[in-house]
Amino acid sequence: MDVAPAQLAALVAIADHGTFEAAARHLHVTASAVSQRIRALESEAGQVVVRRTTPCSPTPAGEVLIRLARQTRLLHDEVRDALAHGHVGTIDLPVAVSADSLATWLRAALVDVAGWSDVALRLHVEDQAFSADLLRSGAVLAAVTSEPTPVQGCSVEPLGHLRYVPAAAPEVAERCRRGRVVDWAAMPMVVFNEKDELQHDVLAARGAAEPPVVHRVPTSADFLEAVCLGLGWGMIPHPQLAPAVASGRLVPLGTRLHTDVQLYWQRWRLDSPALDRLTDVVRRAARAGLR
Repeated sequence: MDVAPAQLAALVAIADHGTFEAAARHLHVTASAVSQRIRALESEAGQVVVRRTTPCSPTPAGEVLIRLARQTRLLHDEVRDALAHGHVGTIDLPVAVSADSLATWLRAALVDVAGWSDVALRLHVEDQAFSADLLRSGAVLAAVTSEPTPVQGCSVEPLGHLRYVPAAAPEVAERCRRGRVVDWAAMPMVVFNEKDELQHDVLAARGAAEPPVVHRVPTSADFLEAVCLGLGWGMIPHPQLAPAVASGRLVPLGTRLHTDVQLYWQRWRLDSPALDRLTDVVRRAARAGLR
């Protein structure tokens, strides 16, 4: 199979930007040229690589080719810089992270990356239980995930636990107590999105039904603020909880209730100095910020 780099670039651009027209604008060519490259790629592969939907999406065969394209692009950029004996361009590193990691312990890694003039991080925010799917699809080269089994072609290493504690604003907790016991079924609840099972796991462990009122707040900082403002209770990452408790904005619901989520670093097995550097800073940030 002989695949031209321009064909792979067209496929990646479509996956990243959603349409043939947007891909053409990104590549500074016509939409017709993008279409011709995809048809040639499909002819070479012997199967469809792009679903012509809105937005367009890669087929399983397309995902395999996107993985090849991103890995090849990374290695090509690093070889280019090495032959030039210095930095002559920017190396893209697409990485999947959870919103809670990005809002807490992973920020220390961003401080380090901020000093790199040759790397552009492209962060994909995804729940840690689903971020490994972005590795499988070829959308990212590395991911912070709760999946311990390595994606085919990837290495995996444990980072540590991110602790979550059920908490609420003091007035909400007081209003929904029955003596010393929290009335879980009556207290309004806040979830991050439809993939967030942390709160439901707490209810299930206590044999409580879902409360009548469940709010959805899909950003980490706003989730914390919504719970602090009394919208309902929620599972708060411990690094965010401690200052909120110290200031009197939140109270933990129970003295020992918590959920520890084990996090892992998965990355493609590539001989890549940039990916190695990123792995090192993520590892250091995890040692400092996770249990």
